[in-house]
Amino acid sequence: MSEAPELTDTEAFAAEHALGILNSDERRQAETRMASEPVFAAQVEAWRERLAPMAGTMVDVPAPHDLWLRIERSLGANDNTVAERGLRFWRGATAGSLTLAAASIAAAVMLGNRPPTTVATPPPQGQLLDASLVSQSGAPVPLFVAAYDPTRKALIVTSLVTPNNDPAHVHELWVIPADGKPRPLGILQPGKTVAMPMSDKLLPSLAAGSALAVSIEPPGGSPKIDVPTGPITAVGKLAKI
Repeated sequence: MSEAPELTDTEAFAAEHALGILNSDERRQAETRMASEPVFAAQVEAWRERLAPMAGTMVDVPAPHDLWLRIERSLGANDNTVAERGLRFWRGATAGSLTLAAASIAAAVMLGNRPPTTVATPPPQGQLLDASLVSQSGAPVPLFVAAYDPTRKALIVTSLVTPNNDPAHVHELWVIPADGKPRPLGILQPGKTVAMPMSDKLLPSLAAGSALAVSIEPPGGSPKIDVPTGPITAVGKLAKI
């Protein structure tokens, strides 16, 4: 499975400066670059304009209890040893302000690529969607945030997991639509934002009410292409923006 493209370091740095989440040293670096690099300054201003309408709009969407039961039934029994290893894997997940910042970055990438709306009613697969994938063990801490950009036909996903916690395993993203059958979307890199192009075959699955789930798998992803083999540790429900 090929890896999805990521934001460039410059784009991510400009977005983080626009969000105001840099430390003092990084902020000084960003201001210096803005003064000497017109292109970087324009990127920061563009991010600020994109983020401005989103103040106060980002909310977590917890997964309903009945949806999680359907996911469990589709996956079969999880091995306790694997699940315990998965719990250790997720203890390094970041939360708090980084959660909000990463959610804003993912949604801003989506909104920044949306052209002016000229059609009164969008097509069936043309909805703007987002989801917050929360931990399934202990406190419901968001571990991933996702936003679907219908213009690019891409799902933009930010991992809030600290890198290098468990190099022997990977995170695989799945979508579970109304029929309850998981569809693999790709591998996520801890601490990274990726844009995953969606094929025409997958587009009908990306609808309000569908669930996104992340499983812990061996390198390369699940040995079974149509179902996770590792434990599900984060799940969220897609909702209209």
